[in-house]
Amino acid sequence: MDPLRQSPSPSSSRASSPRTLPCEMLGYVGIEAVLDQLKIKAMKMGFEFNIMVVGQSGLGKSTMVNTLFKSKMCKSTMPGLGVPTPQTLQLQSVTHVIEESGVKLKLTVTDTPGFGDQINNDKCLRPLDIEFLQRLCRTVNVVPVIARADSLTIEEREAFRHRIQENLKTHGIEVYPQKCFDEDINDKILNSKIRERIPFAVVGADREHIVNGRCVLGRKTKWGIIEVENMAHCEFPLLRDLLIRSHLQDLKDITHNVHYENYRIFRLNESHVLPRGPGWVNLAPAPASIPAPAGPQASPRPPKVCWWAKDNSDEEC
Repeated sequence: MDPLRQSPSPSSSRASSPRTLPCEMLGYVGIEAVLDQLKIKAMKMGFEFNIMVVGQSGLGKSTMVNTLFKSKMCKSTMPGLGVPTPQTLQLQSVTHVIEESGVKLKLTVTDTPGFGDQINNDKCLRPLDIEFLQRLCRTVNVVPVIARADSLTIEEREAFRHRIQENLKTHGIEVYPQKCFDEDINDKILNSKIRERIPFAVVGADREHIVNGRCVLGRKTKWGIIEVENMAHCEFPLLRDLLIRSHLQDLKDITHNVHYENYRIFRLNESHVLPRGPGWVNLAPAPASIPAPAGPQASPRPPKVCWWAKDNSDEEC
């Protein structure tokens, strides 16, 4: 059995405490003040969040990031405007600090230019997609989306979603939120609803338009305005809620307590610092281009979440 399948949940990594007995308090102590202390500390230090966007050129990855955070995080280029496609295949990262209501978020976005641009895209999941996702889901939280969903009818969108779900299941690719990390019945109910909708069918837009007297974020076409935050038009609100409003801290916890620990142990095993045994973690197939560290120091942390944008123009499998 794959050792990663036995990874503990974020909360189970804590040492088990002895059996506790109820204690009758004789007066007010002030334990609840720790919540205020945590809030003050969080407001001072802020938060960090890393995202890597993966997909072919022209899928609107930069626009999606700008839409998600309602900021000009990345420069987007429209296809067909004569702008040359970058020839580099190196990862490109940009970091911004966003502040909202006094809360600071240090956001790092990593792009993957040229991913799969020269490969025939005639399947739901290409061999490159499968190999990439099988490796990636072992080290980061993967959230797949259907790009340019406004080019599909409702029926076509649901059929395409079902095909992607079947492909993910067939090839053993686990996407976030993973079933093994549902800690209680409430988590299971909420995450089950999310898993049913993955991959999210999304539309990105970074311009505002007036619709029925109100200002909305959307994209104008000759048929009308596609409202990004209208669930009748696309599922962008589900993606935003998952990444920011409901599961951001859970994404960070799973990355720190599970993915990063497995990755760190693997690199230590690779450098022969740890003997083979119960602690050995097999992350094969591992990238051969990454050299082993010279000593037992921890390797850089991987991104906390990666979403994989799949084009919807594929032929049926």
